[in-house]
Amino acid sequence: MKQTLGVIIGNRNFFPDVLISEARADVSALFDELNINAVMLDAETKLGAVETWDDAKKCAALFDANRHLIDGILILLPNFGEEKGIADAVKLSGLAAPILIQAYPDDMNRLTVDRRRDSFCGKISLCNNLRQYNLPFTLTKLHTVHPQSESFKEDLQTFLGVCRVVKGLRQARFGAIGARPNAFQTVRYSEKILQDAGVSVQTIDFSEVFGNANKLADDDARVKGRMAQISAYADAAGVPPKSMLLMAKLALVIDDWMQELDLHATALQCWTSLQQNYGVNACTIMSMLSQNMRPSACEVDITGVMSMYALQLASGTPSALVDWNNNYADDPDKCVFFHCGNWAKDFLPDIQIRTAEILGTIVGEENTYGALAGRTPSGPLSFARITTDDAYGEIRAYIGEGEFTDDPLQTFGARAVVRVENLQSLLKYICKNGFEHHAAMSMSRVADILEEAFANYLEWDVYRHV
Repeated sequence: MKQTLGVIIGNRNFFPDVLISEARADVSALFDELNINAVMLDAETKLGAVETWDDAKKCAALFDANRHLIDGILILLPNFGEEKGIADAVKLSGLAAPILIQAYPDDMNRLTVDRRRDSFCGKISLCNNLRQYNLPFTLTKLHTVHPQSESFKEDLQTFLGVCRVVKGLRQARFGAIGARPNAFQTVRYSEKILQDAGVSVQTIDFSEVFGNANKLADDDARVKGRMAQISAYADAAGVPPKSMLLMAKLALVIDDWMQELDLHATALQCWTSLQQNYGVNACTIMSMLSQNMRPSACEVDITGVMSMYALQLASGTPSALVDWNNNYADDPDKCVFFHCGNWAKDFLPDIQIRTAEILGTIVGEENTYGALAGRTPSGPLSFARITTDDAYGEIRAYIGEGEFTDDPLQTFGARAVVRVENLQSLLKYICKNGFEHHAAMSMSRVADILEEAFANYLEWDVYRHV
């Protein structure tokens, strides 16, 4: 989806006007290249820049009128800028969106009255004012950087990811399907703490889900269509028609419920009521949801699916929920990620619909068709875990990066071998700080985005593993 930034071009009146005009042209060309919409002043102020109190009021009014569109704010300093006017504009707008500050570099061969910028100094002054106004902001990698440079383009793409995460989590709606498995106290969470952060949780009992699914006729056109979609999604050789029928009906009921309540993601009670009272595993339909950018997590792990959703917002790609499951031989920096098999298809190029072998030993393997099997190939890895710390009334998280490897692995289910630098230290942190055994993963490198979004804008307690 095309994102929109509110743009403020700062100015101090004794600097040459041409610097403002050039900045406007630079940002317009950049936004066209990167497919970004802009909301910025034009003829309302001198050259469309913000300098005076009156300029600040006009900019604030423009931003306020477009608040439903604006994902973040970009401040450009083609010269020193009038820091008070810029800070006033942001404050008056009432927007709580992320802010990126860019400052133009001076040309050492043109430090003359007609080209001198002093943005290097002005940026420090602006940051001081924003800090006084209690407005968090994001900095570029380089203190001064030209908007057309590759370095700034990377900064801007990262910032857009931060905007997606912040905006997405502040208005997220998740669905909890069924009760938490009684044995899994590890996935308990506080709805009230999440609601305070903007995250709403909607619930539905499995009796409603099963009841609505059983009301669907076997020859219903929607049921037949969904069965065809499942067959096209993954290798279903050997899956009984009855199990395919049950999966299709379950998928339709969940889809309808998500649409009715505008839900972004779900977490299911994936065992054992589902198998004992309905007769199928939900892994395949959960995988299809995640592949279609509607994350779905196991064991009613709402903060787990929240972690998945954050990774998806940051990367623009599907995410999955995993167990930190096994050591990998005697390599201290490698381990095995595993789950019965609800990972999105992106993670499993050899995806197959099978049974859940472990769960089948207690509920009957014939009741577990729908689990997925496959191996994640080598590539980049980002991982994250969000949790509610009820004792302290806060949200905490850890994030980090590593890599998927092609090391040999002979087992079943959805699986991957990963390498994380200093993994033993991370595992100690997870254990000592009471985090869940689940984590979310993404085939990307977005830890920078999550760290900035979680810590700077959402103000959570965040550990970045390096």
